[in-house]
Amino acid sequence: MASHDRVDVEIDGRRLSLSHLDKVLFPSTGFTKGALLDYYRRIAPVMLPHLGDRPVTLRRYPNGVEDQGFFEKHVPAHAPKWVRSVTVPSSTNGGADVAYTMIGDLPSLLWAANLDSIEFHVPLWHAGGRRKLPAPPDHVVFDLDPGPGTDIVDCCRVAVWIASEVEGSQWPGSGIYPKTSGSKGLQLYLPVSGRPTWERVKEYAHHMATTLASDHPDAVVSSMRRMERHGKVLIDWSQNSPSKTTVAAYSVRARPEPSVSTPLAWEEVAKAAGGGDPNRFRFLTDQVVARVTRGGDRFAPLAR
Repeated sequence: MASHDRVDVEIDGRRLSLSHLDKVLFPSTGFTKGALLDYYRRIAPVMLPHLGDRPVTLRRYPNGVEDQGFFEKHVPAHAPKWVRSVTVPSSTNGGADVAYTMIGDLPSLLWAANLDSIEFHVPLWHAGGRRKLPAPPDHVVFDLDPGPGTDIVDCCRVAVWIASEVEGSQWPGSGIYPKTSGSKGLQLYLPVSGRPTWERVKEYAHHMATTLASDHPDAVVSSMRRMERHGKVLIDWSQNSPSKTTVAAYSVRARPEPSVSTPLAWEEVAKAAGGGDPNRFRFLTDQVVARVTRGGDRFAPLAR
């Protein structure tokens, strides 16, 4: 059953009513809500493992990216009964618990995207069957944010320095996995092994950031003060907290164009550290699907 602005479909045994498919969400390119849903349908096999079992914060743009969007942490009251949720205690004293959406299958992903959810953000921990949440960390993340006068190529140079420091630090994990933020910067993920605490993870990230800032004072800053960031790359170590989220791998970003937070091969980062066009790391939806078709999920080792 369909109307001029609504299409009823059945996906994996779940009924969905998709609406306003012709609505333009990215005015500068004409990218529509229908195109957004189609992208998430095609990318779902590699994206879902990075969302499943993690509480998801949606960033919704009902009037498109040129208008003010909003974050939604609570699972909407109108969500279908088959959409899973997980209740997480508030990180603030006396705050209310939050029932987050869980997205582990294609119907849930398309249901969320149909709410004009352009961005999907997840924490560095997964729920599993644990009674006590938030859970311990799965990863360390270094969020590299280029200040004025710098770009993602400068972030790649800093990433190579971080990799060298990590190799010498005997961190109890294996590998370092980069992805674009989908906006301006670069994010590096390190798996953790054993039972590291949040305190240790945050201390490690802070130590690495301040060490790099000390070793490369003209290129790196670890302070959040904006006045210190001109011509430098910020290593944001503060993201290593149970209450913080980062944009999920393969999420579209609310930029003028539908750019995507895209996993990279380390060789791409190392090559870019020598210089070149920063636009090489601006990937749009069709390009990301093509990259996955050719090379698979470069973030697969991080998936649960």
